[in-house]
Formats: sequence, structure tokens, C-alpha cells
Amino acid sequence: MSTLDEMEMPTLTFDPTPEPEEKAQVVPVQEEKAKLDDSMLNDKERQMVESFAKQIDLHNTNGILQYGAGAQKKMADFSEKTLENVRSKDLGEIGYLLTSVVTELKTFDAEEEKGPFSFFKKSTNKINAMKAKYDKAEVNVNKICDVLDGHQRQLLKDIAILDQMYAQNLNYFKELTMYILAGKKKLELVRSTELRDLQNKAQMTGKAEDAQAAKDLEDLCNRFEKKLYDLELTRMVSIQTAPQIRMLQNSDSVMAEKIQSTLVN
Repeated sequence: MSTLDEMEMPTLTFDPTPEPEEKAQVVPVQEEKAKLDDSMLNDKERQMVESFAKQIDLHNTNGILQYGAGAQKKMADFSEKTLENVRSKDLGEIGYLLTSVVTELKTFDAEEEKGPFSFFKKSTNKINAMKAKYDKAEVNVNKICDVLDGHQRQLLKDIAILDQMYAQNLNYFKELTMYILAGKKKLELVRSTELRDLQNKAQMTGKAEDAQAAKDLEDLCNRFEKKLYDLELTRMVSIQTAPQIRMLQNSDSVMAEKIQSTLVN
């Protein structure tokens, strides 16, 4: 799987583990449509789909079995990485530290002695006690703020990485869409030409071998259609991953803002 800094462009291949060829282009956000079409693709990508559809051979059992497998694996690895990021994200410690800052500041309270003769008590001891209390609170607050500052830097890095992850997810979404489009084009062509001709021939001749040939091709079409359905399920994972990434990013942004507010104030 490519790193986030080396995102791949959408590619179509019969090799389930292709080597990356070019740097990725950021894919614009596209609204999910009820019916799959190629409106999200540019002219070059449409040509790629058309060319790839012509290369699909339904009689190549292994090729059909591996169709789009590389894109599915990349999406599976990516979604697992996203979930791992969510599992490892523990913002509870940051919340505790933010509360600790407030607690430390509240505990620093120069308690004036009360009573009619308190003014005449030794002021030197009171000043020294106050200074000692202040020094202790200052040390504690500074320690907590240093830790919070480190957390803030990490959160800002995570926010930038999540932006890259969102772009990469859109890239996988487009790649899966291109596999599905190419497959559907090929399937529609075979059913409307080769399969129809074989079925007509079997009806005309009445021969068992002609009927078997038509059935074999129909079975191949059905298996390939199921493969395309699997790709559509993987594509749905990509659609569901996008808002999860944004939700995690928003959570990091809110926490970074709280840290900034606490450190400044």
C-alpha cells in the first residue's frame, strides 16, 4: 500500500498487485448518485475505462477472479488503517490535563487570615507562604502546559494527515468506480451480442452443444456480475469512510482549539 505522501492515481490493471507509476492527483469531492455513471471522470479516465473494458475476457477464469482485487485490497488496508487511527486516539488524557490547569489555578488562593487582630500578625510569614504557594502552582501549571503544547502539535499533524487520507480515500473511490464501469460496459456488450447470438443459434439448431455453449457463457456473465457486485460493496466502504475521517478530523480540531484557548488565557 502506498504511503500518504505517495498517493497513486486511479489505475486499471489485471495484475492485482501493480507497481505505482505516477504521483496521485487530488480527486474532487463528488456527490454520490443513485445510478452509477461516468460524470465524475475526466476525458482521459473515460478513455481508460473504454480501453480497459475491451481487454476484459470473461473466458479468462483467473483474470475475472482477480478483477479489481488490487483496488479492493488497497481499500481494505486503508479502512483498517483508518480504524486503527480511531482506536489509538485517546483524547481523555488531554481533557484531564485541561481540567488540571483550571484546578491548579483555583487552588492557588492567598487565604487571608480572618479575625480582628489578623492585620497585626507577622506579614513576613504570610508573604513567604504566598510566594511558596505561587511557585508551586507555577511549576505545576507550566509542566501541564508543556505537555498540552506537545499534544497540540501532534493534533495539528494528525489533522494534516487526515486531509491526505481523505484525498486518498476519494482516489480509491474513483478507482473502484472505474473498474465497475468498465466491467458493466463489457458485461452489457457480451450479453447483447455474443450471448444473444449463441442463444439464437441454440434455438435454431436445437443441438445440445450449442445450448451448452450458450449456458456456459451465461454462467460466466453471472459470475462476473457477482464480482462487480463485490466491487460495489467495497466501493460503499469508501463512501462510508469519508465522513468517518472528517468526524475524526473535526474532533482533533476542536481539541486543538481548546488547548490553544487554555494556553493563551
